[in-house]
Amino acid sequence: MDPENVIDELFLLRPEEFTAARDRWAAQARRDGDLELARRLKALRRPTLPAWVSNLLVRARPDEAEALLGLGEALRAAHRDLDGGRLRELGRRQRALVVSLSAQAGRLAEEAGHPVGEDVRREVEETLHTVLADPGAAQEWATGRLTRPPAPATGFPGLAPDAAERLAAPPAPAPSGPSRERGPGARVTDLAAERARRARRGEELDLARRQAREARKESHSRAEELGRAREEADRAEKAERDAQRQLEELAAELADAEDRRRAAHERVREIQGRVRAAERAWRSARRAAEAAEADAERLT
Repeated sequence: MDPENVIDELFLLRPEEFTAARDRWAAQARRDGDLELARRLKALRRPTLPAWVSNLLVRARPDEAEALLGLGEALRAAHRDLDGGRLRELGRRQRALVVSLSAQAGRLAEEAGHPVGEDVRREVEETLHTVLADPGAAQEWATGRLTRPPAPATGFPGLAPDAAERLAAPPAPAPSGPSRERGPGARVTDLAAERARRARRGEELDLARRQAREARKESHSRAEELGRAREEADRAEKAERDAQRQLEELAAELADAEDRRRAAHERVREIQGRVRAAERAWRSARRAAEAAEADAERLT
C-alpha cells in the first residue's frame, strides 16, 4: 500500500464517499500491521464541497494550476515593486484566468457526478483569489488535498477589478510648448483644465478607496461567515470522532463479550460431557447391582 497514492485517491472521491473509503483503508492498514499509517488515515478530515472542487481542478488541470501559481508570484512581485504598468497587465490576466478556472472547476464537478451551485462556484473563485495573494495558501492549494478553503486574503485580490488600474494609471501628460508664447487666456484655460483633471483624479481615487473599503468589509464578512462555518464543521467533526470512538469501544466490548461467550460455551460442553459420562457410569453400576441382586435371589 503506497500511502501517498491512497491519500491522493481519497481526496479525489466525492465528499460523501470519503469517510467510508478512509475507514476501509485505515482498517486494511491495521490488518497489515501498519498502525502509524492507520492513525494517519483516520486523522484525515472529509473535504468540504468547495475544497473538493478545488482539489479536482488542481489534479485534472495541472498546467492551468501551474499558470495560476506563476501569475500569483508575478502579481505579488508587482505589488511589492509598485509597478503600475505590470499591475495593469497582470490584473487583466488575473480576471480572465480566475473566470476560466472557475468555469472549468464547475464542469469537472459535473463530470464527476456532483454538479455544484453558484455559492460553491463563488467559494472556488475566492480560493483562487486567495491563492494569488497568499503564498502559503498557494502551496496548500497546489497539493490537491484541501479539506476546506483557505481563509480569504485581505490583499490585492479584494480590490474592485478596475481599482488597481486606476491607482496605477500614469498621470496625464502636461501641456506641451512654452507658456510664454501663449496669451493670458490660454494660461487660464490650462489652469482650469489642470484643476478639472486633478478633480477627476481625486474623484477616481476616492471611488477606488471606497471600493477598496467595501471590498475589505465584504471580505471580513465572508471571513466571519467562513469562521462560523468552520466552527460548525469542527463541531460536526468532533461529534463524528466521538461517535467513531464510541463505536470502536463498543466493538472492543462486543469482541470481549464474544470471547467470554465462546469460553462459557466450551465450559458448558465440557461439563455436559462429564454429566453424560457420569450418567453412563451410573447406568452401568445400576445394571451391575441389579444383576448381583438377581444372582443372590437365585441362590436363596
